[in-house]
Amino acid sequence: MVERGVLWIALPAFLVLALIALALHRRPVGPNVLAIGATFGALALDAGLIAALPEFGLSFGPVLPAWLLLALMRLGVLLVVLVAGRLAQRGKPPRGWVPGWPHAAVQGALSLGVLYAFYFAPFDLRVTHIQVALPGLTRPLRVAQVSDLHLERATRREAALMAALEREAPDLIVLTGDYLNLAFLDDPQTVEEAREIFGRLQAPYGVYAVSGNVDRPEQMRALFDGLSIAVLEDEGRRVGPLYLVGVSDRGRERDREVLRNLLQVAREDAPVVLLYHSPDLIETASEHGVALYLAGHTHGGQVRLPIYGALVTLSAYGKRYEAGLYRVGPTTLYVSRGIGMEGFWFTPRIRLFCPPELVILELVPA
Repeated sequence: MVERGVLWIALPAFLVLALIALALHRRPVGPNVLAIGATFGALALDAGLIAALPEFGLSFGPVLPAWLLLALMRLGVLLVVLVAGRLAQRGKPPRGWVPGWPHAAVQGALSLGVLYAFYFAPFDLRVTHIQVALPGLTRPLRVAQVSDLHLERATRREAALMAALEREAPDLIVLTGDYLNLAFLDDPQTVEEAREIFGRLQAPYGVYAVSGNVDRPEQMRALFDGLSIAVLEDEGRRVGPLYLVGVSDRGRERDREVLRNLLQVAREDAPVVLLYHSPDLIETASEHGVALYLAGHTHGGQVRLPIYGALVTLSAYGKRYEAGLYRVGPTTLYVSRGIGMEGFWFTPRIRLFCPPELVILELVPA
């Protein structure tokens, strides 16, 4: 399998090297030819890199949609370079401005970015430690939050997750939704591998799960029935020194009403911890005095830009609660970057400046 993956990468890479050799030949190559050659060589390399991902057991999405998005980006860069070069040469000698090599350098830099975003960033699992003081908490408690697994096949990322959970030894583990990728919701092997992972989770106060926006009720049963994991389907439960409230993600307005009803009967002798897939119930949670709210869904944007942050969050609040720790009235909200990646058919399985995250919350009495 690995040998086939190497072949997928080696063939287009050889094409790129051949184009460079042609450009360095004693007979000069026009800058436009070099720019076009570099673009199409890079596109061939992209195709090989994406096609090799399942061969290396990294991710398993379709090749064509992801490649087309990269092609649009690269062809856009090429068009800008060619137009800029044409404008720059007006009234100047033909050699006054050469776009070929600068453009080839840009395409090469993009190729390095593609390699990093597909092959390395999605597997750079980080462990985030957060200390939160909760009013009413009677003793310290260590809670692990696992969100947005988006499993296709078990990879080295999931192996790193299990090793990190074993090292951290949490008192309680909570799972906040989106367990399988959309294209693999009904795949028997994916379900089996997910159950194997979930079956290994254990903690002194137990493991609790809520559904995400891609998790159908029958799917939750297929994933968790028979395992030592409690699925909170619109219910509250006293767990050690906490009162956990779990709301299934079935639609914002409906879920707000469910949360209001659950909080009306919540135990008042313990801090309330809300498990809900997205941060979109934060106003309701804050109004009703929820102490801690654990969410995911945004993936931290999955692709982030320096300074600006997430490009897309799919949250009703946009970038307002894109990732990390927030304080809204009496409520502490943590939005996890999640473990996996989106699985729409056209979505590249990438992360950029947004590594996957296991969240460890050190809860202490206020």
